[in-house]
Amino acid sequence: MSDPQGIPPRAAPDQEPGTSPFSDTGPILAGRAEPGCKKIDPIIVADGVRRTYGALKAVDVDHVEIPRHKITALIGPNGAGKTTFFNLLTGFDTPDSGSWTFDGHSLAGVRSHRVARMGMVRTFQLTKVMGKLTVIENMRLGGDRQPGEALLRAMFPWLWRAREAELTRAADALLTMFKLAEKREDYAASLSGGQRKLLEMARALMAEPKLIMLDEPMAGVNPALTQSLLDHIKNLKSTGTTVLFVEHDMHMVRHIADWVIVMAEGRVVAEGPPHDVMQDQAVIDAYLGAHHDVDLGSPEGAARLEDVLSEDSESVVGTADAGDLLTVHEEPDTQDPDTEEPKGRQS
Repeated sequence: MSDPQGIPPRAAPDQEPGTSPFSDTGPILAGRAEPGCKKIDPIIVADGVRRTYGALKAVDVDHVEIPRHKITALIGPNGAGKTTFFNLLTGFDTPDSGSWTFDGHSLAGVRSHRVARMGMVRTFQLTKVMGKLTVIENMRLGGDRQPGEALLRAMFPWLWRAREAELTRAADALLTMFKLAEKREDYAASLSGGQRKLLEMARALMAEPKLIMLDEPMAGVNPALTQSLLDHIKNLKSTGTTVLFVEHDMHMVRHIADWVIVMAEGRVVAEGPPHDVMQDQAVIDAYLGAHHDVDLGSPEGAARLEDVLSEDSESVVGTADAGDLLTVHEEPDTQDPDTEEPKGRQS
């Protein structure tokens, strides 16, 4: 049976009645927390992944593991290589060297659409919606196992109508959850930047992914919807979905992440639980440079970090688009159609 979001729960181990099979109480580490540390049950394992552009070494990751059934944040200053690393893992870019596996299967040389079919789905900094299709049509395209996508079978509607009806029900449930139900028949091109971000995330969930990779999911989203979106990301674990996301907002990271990986200059410089990582000297140096006396694990330190990021003309931190993640907002049915998506930051 599907959950209220239209996403069927994955097979789970034996559990006590009334508990979640994918609760975040289980251990993550197989040793001590340090860059490249071993995880008890990793879903992604990457070794020696490197990508250069001329003299610029964009990614230089010796070893990293992403824990299964957890929410992992990938953070770091602008230009740290976070989005490039996303692109390499998902087949949108080709590394100079290295190997990586997803759920035990090698992804080296696997094209992006095949990576998605294996259960690793990602979103983008700059949204990739199909503007000349309606919102519901965009959503249906995100579903898999649709026999009507084959040219010959497409000529015989009775072969694919039942599956399309299933996908439509799942899509409508997700559109309701993401406050886009009223935009169902609108063209995607008519949506605001924040609404396109929500549509892209909802469409990614149509594929029932094992791992969803979110590249700055809050950028451009109406602050009034931020808390709802955060709660949904946290609830993804209950369906057995692993989450890996890139984010600059430290409040969001502390609010939902089970594990944090920090990149700087293409390398992994720190790993650990959110509170511990915020106090790591390598993280403080990467974000604040000379402000080495700032404790990012405290509200005062986080505020100072936001002050620094707010001075970045391409950062939403400190602007109306960033929202206040510590406050539960009233949630309107729709977003402000005039909301514009900020220019994507290059990572």
